Amino acid sequence: MVHCSRRGTEAIVGDIAHGFLYEQGGAAQIAGVLLNTIKNNPDGTFCLNELVRKFRGFDVHEPNTVLVMVENTHNICGGKVLPLDWLEKLAAICREKGAKVHMDGPLCDGVCVGNGSNDNDLNSIIFRAHRLRKALGGGMRQVGFLAAAGLCALDEIVPKLKDDHARTRRVAEAIDQMGSPIFKVDLANLHTNILMVEILSKQVHSSDFAHRLATVVPGEMEAGVVDADGKGIAVKVSARDWTFARIVIYTNITDEDVELAIKKIRYVVAEYEKEL
Repeated sequence: MVHCSRRGTEAIVGDIAHGFLYEQGGAAQIAGVLLNTIKNNPDGTFCLNELVRKFRGFDVHEPNTVLVMVENTHNICGGKVLPLDWLEKLAAICREKGAKVHMDGPLCDGVCVGNGSNDNDLNSIIFRAHRLRKALGGGMRQVGFLAAAGLCALDEIVPKLKDDHARTRRVAEAIDQMGSPIFKVDLANLHTNILMVEILSKQVHSSDFAHRLATVVPGEMEAGVVDADGKGIAVKVSARDWTFARIVIYTNITDEDVELAIKKIRYVVAEYEKEL
């Protein structure tokens, strides 16, 4: 809303970006901003030549492109980290076109920095954002609940991110070692704690796979798919109308939890292979 403050403006955003897919069209609903999509590459980037062609506003019939949105890390692309050289080229294009860049994502610390701006520019942006926050309510920010959570994350969680990444890779390697013709992971492009399990068979829907992982049936308990207390194992993954299931390892998941998850995944994968 700060950067698209005039009616008749638009923002360019990736076609599988979080801001386009999952926020109820909030840019249009609340800010009156058109989102113009550009196809995301598997690594979360998009074609910069296509981006240049996407800019509009030279014709009076068109909206004015004033903002380009990127997501880092990129959720649906599997937690991919955007290459710094690509971001620099993107920033150069936007400077030339007179457009701003907005970076969406929880792990952009150290990357999203002011480029070519001065203190007056920054103060102006902060002032406008402050006014808009007031218009939208802003009470939770004032009492500091979200700020406290953010400080806790910076102090306690960031140092543990490497552990989440290592545990995610442990799960990915276990799935890869199964050699399944149905379920596949891309070890070479696993950047963070988001793991995408690609489903190669059209007979298996990702939502069914997710439901099966979260369900405990008597047969698997009899086969020893249980925890140390003899209880069944439920693994929660996310899936919608996708050809993949999404596994995220976060700070509360331990090494023991990871091994239990692998045990359950192995059983379910073998079950699918036997049925198909």
